[in-house]
Amino acid sequence: MQEVSESLNQFEGMEAWTQLGISIGIFLIVLLLRKAFTTYIFKFFLKIAKKRKIDFAANLMLAIEQPVRWLIVLLGIIISMHYFPIDDIPSDIIRLRIYRSVFVFLFFWTIFNISSILTILFPKLVGKFGLEVDQIVIPFFTKIIKLIIVALGASIIAEEWGFNVNGFVAGLGLGGLAFALAAKDTVSNFFGGIVIVTEKPFTIGDWIKTPSVEGTIEDITFRSTKVRTFAQALVTVPNATLSNEPIINWSKMGKRQIAFHLGVNVATPKDKLETVIERIEKMLIDHPEVHPETILVKFDEFSHTGFNVYLYFFSNETNFGDYLAIKEDINFKILDILEEEDIQIAIPSQAFILQTDSHTADMNDFQSMHD
Repeated sequence: MQEVSESLNQFEGMEAWTQLGISIGIFLIVLLLRKAFTTYIFKFFLKIAKKRKIDFAANLMLAIEQPVRWLIVLLGIIISMHYFPIDDIPSDIIRLRIYRSVFVFLFFWTIFNISSILTILFPKLVGKFGLEVDQIVIPFFTKIIKLIIVALGASIIAEEWGFNVNGFVAGLGLGGLAFALAAKDTVSNFFGGIVIVTEKPFTIGDWIKTPSVEGTIEDITFRSTKVRTFAQALVTVPNATLSNEPIINWSKMGKRQIAFHLGVNVATPKDKLETVIERIEKMLIDHPEVHPETILVKFDEFSHTGFNVYLYFFSNETNFGDYLAIKEDINFKILDILEEEDIQIAIPSQAFILQTDSHTADMNDFQSMHD
């Protein structure tokens, strides 16, 4: 009997090693399949999507890549674990909970990544239906959707492990007053963001100026708005602050003002001055980048250096760089008109009294006579 018992133990030991080898072999095969999926299958479909310029399909493949890779690993673990029979029921329950939790996590991870594609897909769908949606709305509501996805995934996993989510929510209700007081600034910033999104005083890429900051809008979140200044610094302004401040949106200008005085020399004849004013006014009227609605070129005032002609008009371009280019072109055209009419620009003059030696001697003689 002892020999039979030893033989059975040896057989059971060999069987355990065999099961271990099969389990490891299955897991390695799954890892190879995962590698093949990443290297060949996934890249093949991604290449086709990019070649045919299907942006949504390409972004969808990138969104599901990581979750699918880990799903393959999870399936390999589940299959290989079948060769490790465990008779302890609680262990089986715990393993089942772990598997379910990981499946839920991977599912919501995939949905979370896909929600990022809304910033690409949503504008196209809106365009097909002829609707107009501000650019700032899309990233804001994308963040809300992501927050909901994370909350749903966390609650499902918590329920899987026996946590009473309803009781937790009820507990928040009981302590709602204290929570609201503690999170007062956060809540005010959140509603400030909603006010910004609904009223749309600006959108992403707009150039704004407020008492707090001046620059271009880069992003808006639940709490704050990111503004890139012209010195390339990134300023984060709380939404509550921004929604309560006067906001100048320079990007919403339909035209941009140009106004200055042009001083001409005091020796300019009257008829020449009239001719110059007429030619400058005609040049501005004919200029393609000058707004035709308001163009004023008038002899405005006398000065101690000459005659001041006041120019007041608007450029069609509001972008600062284009605005300066238009202004420069107009200045050069004004110079051409002045040269053609042989008129000089008024320059402030200064009088200098030079005291020579002879003058000093004369002054000395004059002084001695009176002495």
